[in-house]
Amino acid sequence: MPRYIEKIEQLTLPVIALRGAVAFPASTLNFEIDDELSLRAAEAAFDTDSFVFVCACKNIDTPTTEISNLFSVGTVSKIKQSVKTADGSVRIIAEGFSRATAVSYNSFADYITADLICKTVSVSDEDSVRSQAHCRAMLTEIEKLTSLLPSVSDKILLTAKSIKNPALLADFIAANILVKHGDKQKVLECYNPTKRVELLITLINEEVMLLECELNIHKQVRANLNQNQKDFYLREQIRVIQNELGETGEVEEYLEKIEKAKLPQEVEEKLLKEVDRMSKTPFGSSEATVIRSYLDTCLEVPWTAQTKDRINVKVAERILNEDHDGLDKVKDRILEFLAVKQLNPSLGNQIICLVGPPGVGKTSIGASVARALNRKYVRVSLGGVRDEADIRGHRKTYIGAMPGRIIAALTQAKVRNPLILLDEIDKLSSSIQGDPSSALLEVLDAEQNKAFRDHFVELPFDLSDCIFIATANTLSTVPRPLIDRMEVIELGSYTKSEKIAIAKNHLIPKQLKRHGLSSRKLAITDAALVEMIDFYTREAGVRNLERSIASVIRKAARRLVEQGDNAKKIKIDAKDLPDYLGARKRLPERISADDEIGVVNGLAWTEVGGDMLRVEVAILDGTGKIELTGSLGDVMKESARTAVSYVRMVASQYGIDPSFYKDKDIHIHFPEGAVPKDGPSAGVTIVTALISALSGRRVKRDVAMTGEVSLRGKVLAIGGLKEKTMAAYSAGVKTVLIPEDNVKDLEDIDPIVKGNLTFIACRDASDVLKHALCQNTREEARDEKETDVIESTTIRATSSRPAARIIR
Repeated sequence: MPRYIEKIEQLTLPVIALRGAVAFPASTLNFEIDDELSLRAAEAAFDTDSFVFVCACKNIDTPTTEISNLFSVGTVSKIKQSVKTADGSVRIIAEGFSRATAVSYNSFADYITADLICKTVSVSDEDSVRSQAHCRAMLTEIEKLTSLLPSVSDKILLTAKSIKNPALLADFIAANILVKHGDKQKVLECYNPTKRVELLITLINEEVMLLECELNIHKQVRANLNQNQKDFYLREQIRVIQNELGETGEVEEYLEKIEKAKLPQEVEEKLLKEVDRMSKTPFGSSEATVIRSYLDTCLEVPWTAQTKDRINVKVAERILNEDHDGLDKVKDRILEFLAVKQLNPSLGNQIICLVGPPGVGKTSIGASVARALNRKYVRVSLGGVRDEADIRGHRKTYIGAMPGRIIAALTQAKVRNPLILLDEIDKLSSSIQGDPSSALLEVLDAEQNKAFRDHFVELPFDLSDCIFIATANTLSTVPRPLIDRMEVIELGSYTKSEKIAIAKNHLIPKQLKRHGLSSRKLAITDAALVEMIDFYTREAGVRNLERSIASVIRKAARRLVEQGDNAKKIKIDAKDLPDYLGARKRLPERISADDEIGVVNGLAWTEVGGDMLRVEVAILDGTGKIELTGSLGDVMKESARTAVSYVRMVASQYGIDPSFYKDKDIHIHFPEGAVPKDGPSAGVTIVTALISALSGRRVKRDVAMTGEVSLRGKVLAIGGLKEKTMAAYSAGVKTVLIPEDNVKDLEDIDPIVKGNLTFIACRDASDVLKHALCQNTREEARDEKETDVIESTTIRATSSRPAARIIR
């Protein structure tokens, strides 16, 4: 085993930091410094016999010298020469003396000093066989490296061979041959001579392996280049032969297509440039494939082709009415567009968003509008799209790149002015690939889509002549800037009469044709349709109704086939439905048989239409607790507490003990406890139920109500009045109490409902209680007749609709 001799010394010296270089003992280093700390340290070195501590920076990209960025191991060096250059920096020639470890770095005046421990480790028997073997092993590895790295000079190799001390030879090789300054630092930090030699041999081996791998790669690239040059030469020969024979080449085919397409000038120039690039590219190269795919896609885009609009309002109205019953708002909007188009043919940029529950015809109306306008129709499904590239396309340089859905839709339509239906726009989602709703901002902006640029096509396309119709079930998930770019039309639930009309005019004929039947063999009565709507389906649209009709027709078709030639026409009435659809799936919702105390008919809006929402209140002896049950949301709980506070304010007016909240527990329950409920519109209902339960007065069973109540008893406006009144009419209600601010919404009420219900407009909760509570005495009845009625009038609807009885 070799014996080592250690020499340790403590010093404090100025610090010069190097970037990308490492100083070694017994080696001369020529470097340049320009940072202030190192310049001041070089000046201070003259006070320490020109000795400095030279260390390397960990991060060479850091412009300033920081203590945290300095390695702790460096070299004690002596400055032999320093020359100041014209740009203010100093060029220094220094000779390394020994390794040193910085115990600490200190900021001294305007430079850095280091407290050092200098340790020199040497081998006692430098001329031993082991030392000679180490030297020979390092020289062998250097010869391998220089065979692959010819930049190493012969002078360095000769000097290396003359060094007999393995420790000094390792330092010399590390300083002059190793490339990475990180590897040099590793060698410098190794004090043990034997381990330093072993580390150096390992690093040189790794560098040799890397260089051999690079050499193999270069050989393969050169071989491929030679093959590509050969292929290009042969392709050129084939091209010349084809020209001599008069055969048309690929380039000529593209040029002919571009000429026939009559493209806009900017598009034509771009495509001609791409064809020229392709003609100079080898046929089988990947770049040629990308260019070919790009040209094919651009030539398929309908830059100039378009259809002529049918500017005839009456014909368009007839087509829209043939295809759909109801949806009057959408029809009116399209007819208004046609009327303005007739006056101003250059009108464009129609961007509409249809919002409504599932199954009300949002998607199908798009095809009907396209037919009415004589435009091509193309549907773009956006449900689940979470990549911005799906809208704008991918860059054509990527493998498998393709244009976005907008350009793809235009290519599918083959005209530049189709009707594009953006289906389920509320189902877009964002991910790390981007936000597709943000990409739609340009598409749906009338001021920006005149020059829409797809990432794949990279050419401006004018979308202003397209009609965009977006559909959504809710706007809560659609970004606000996107909503701002669209004209929103809200579609409500179908009324019963509308569902019957849709079933008779569309669903039944469609299903009869689909099942190979006709109206001569099978008939479904109106009573059967009403039975299906009321007791077999519960929806805002007509999808489940269509499924029920299809189920009935399938079973009837089987009976007709089983009867054979003797089959008679089947007529399906309401009483026959249990044989086809089974027992009723929904229980009839009816008002109570008697007037009750503490039970009030409220009205609620759901995604599938309106619903009766009964409120039950029980007053129990207790300590003033309030119990709320029925799967209530936070808003509904707050509404109930507001109602209790209001009742405490007016308790004496209705003969209620003002201290009821101290010795009575109040339990407010909303039946169907498994169904979640929320919203403020049950406020007046809760107030009425509380007053009834506390005063002992009954509530009229044929009265229903809706409205939010404030702490001062004001009745505030609500939404979903159309659906709520339909539920009230179906349940047998005769009178509906509504907020006064909702009187304007009665224009949208179903005509049948409007003709069979009496609507009472209420300004505050006292109006609601006056019409909802039963009278207990003759005096109260007389007072009721003498109350101030602001106005009792009848609002007349259009000539085809019955009047709505309104009491204000």
